[in-house]
Amino acid sequence: QVQLVESGGGLVQPGGSLRLACSAAVRPFSHYAMGWFRQAPGKERDVVATISGSGDITYYADSIKGRFTSSRDNDKTTRYLQMNSLNPEDTAVYYCAAKWTSSTRVTSSTPTAYNYWGQGTQVTVSS
Repeated sequence: QVQLVESGGGLVQPGGSLRLACSAAVRPFSHYAMGWFRQAPGKERDVVATISGSGDITYYADSIKGRFTSSRDNDKTTRYLQMNSLNPEDTAVYYCAAKWTSSTRVTSSTPTAYNYWGQGTQVTVSS
């Protein structure tokens, strides 16, 4: 059973920053594409960012381009989402997800493509 554990959420003022982390007990970590998704109350779960197993193929939603950065540390089997210039529209529960890929250089922005999900971490941007 694949287990994903998120951390790093919280309350931040507009313009502030947070870094989310997702620890993944999967092997080999390099064959798992990882995704960050978020879901605000009353809305669908949307993609935020994804990253390939190799770490060099990334995707970012238009709404967060230039503000959020996705990275991964394959040695620590952890991926990160650095979130800067946060605004109230970023308020949501953020989920980490993983999917096995035969190639280390693919990823997907579709939630249904991911087999494994974390429990979610709340991010609230408010003054």
